[in-house]
Amino acid sequence: MKITATIITFNEEENIAAACESVAWADEILVVDAGSSDRTREVARSCGARVIEREWPGFAAQKQFAAEAASHDWIFSLDADERVSPRLRESILSLRHLDEGALADGYRVARRSFYMGRWIRGGGWYPDYQLRLYHRARGRWQGAYVHESVKMVEGARVVILEGEILHYSVRDAAHHHRMIGERYAPLGARQMYEAGQRTSPIKIALAGPAAFLRSFILKGGFRDGLAGYAIARFAAHHAFLKHLLLWEMQRKGESE
Repeated sequence: MKITATIITFNEEENIAAACESVAWADEILVVDAGSSDRTREVARSCGARVIEREWPGFAAQKQFAAEAASHDWIFSLDADERVSPRLRESILSLRHLDEGALADGYRVARRSFYMGRWIRGGGWYPDYQLRLYHRARGRWQGAYVHESVKMVEGARVVILEGEILHYSVRDAAHHHRMIGERYAPLGARQMYEAGQRTSPIKIALAGPAAFLRSFILKGGFRDGLAGYAIARFAAHHAFLKHLLLWEMQRKGESE
């Protein structure tokens, strides 16, 4: 079982060394960089990674390209702001001792996020299972704009690995706010619009409160105290802004 760890990057100079270090057990580390203006590529090479520079086509397309460019059939996909826990590393390495027939086609891993100085338990942020280790002949990345994931072929066997991916995605409240306003809400609205979904003033008004209640109450965000409250409030802002942007797209489309 030979594994290529793939990481897609853009201006990840501060993260890439730690990301590469956490997958140093892989047979190959492949970094696909979308034209970073910082030292991302240089740092990655110094960590032993093979680096390919490629223009940005979108998350799913870039990750699929990385899988196809890998030297080995088994792919472990890691984002630059993620790390492999010691227990997950042990779980992956233990697979090398199995016969090929005993291996699944893909493996899901729980992802735990670090936010406001603590590891988050609720709000829909945990266990947040991600399919990250898979045989590339049995799965492909999909997702037009946001929430990209590996789609396995029909009949593929997928199991859960012990251990976690550790996620350090949000630096502070200002960063969280920018991520929603500049990336996730606009891309989410675009994806909804192109999928034929439409909104209304009532949906815009209800989207935020519904998202807050879902995150803070139904998904247990209250267990994380102030961090859980902040996550729920940002979830409400994201839902409101996404529907409002979708409304603007609808009106623009109707006027053309």
